[in-house]
Amino acid sequence: MSYNLKFRFAGSGGQGVILGTIILAEAALAEGYQVVQSQSYGPEARGGSCKAEIIVSSEEIVFPKIETADCLAALTQKALDQYIGSVAPDGIVIADSSLTIPESWHGRTEKIDVISTVYDVLKKPMTVNIVALGAINAILGVAGDKALEEAVLARVPKSTGELNMRALEEGRKLYKK
Repeated sequence: MSYNLKFRFAGSGGQGVILGTIILAEAALAEGYQVVQSQSYGPEARGGSCKAEIIVSSEEIVFPKIETADCLAALTQKALDQYIGSVAPDGIVIADSSLTIPESWHGRTEKIDVISTVYDVLKKPMTVNIVALGAINAILGVAGDKALEEAVLARVPKSTGELNMRALEEGRKLYKK
């Protein structure tokens, strides 16, 4: 069975968007997929616009850029407003529950409580990308739990491994089919 996903993750600098796509890409690689990852951010280190993209495919990837995304995951209203127009009509928008989906969007939407989870449950805002990643992977099914956990642990500081595993699990719990 052929698999092809064009995924864009957007937010603001400091939210770990780039690291999140790198982790998801590495988990997909561990599952045997072909993967391309790219990133773009403003000159500000924190607070500026940030997006990162991955293409995950069971086939050879011949064009490494995303023109139309199958999925957009947005952590800020600015990112959602900026990139929602580039999502395929049959695509998925995954947004924090605090965000307002533009009326022009008529496709599938999954709203998840990422921001409130990092503040109210984990009390660690630095885990926003990992919580989001848990929910995103639960929705999209890019990689198995073990591959994603190993990719997270390979990329986060060892001293934060337990916290990030809790964050990943909290993210998974945000999406229940």
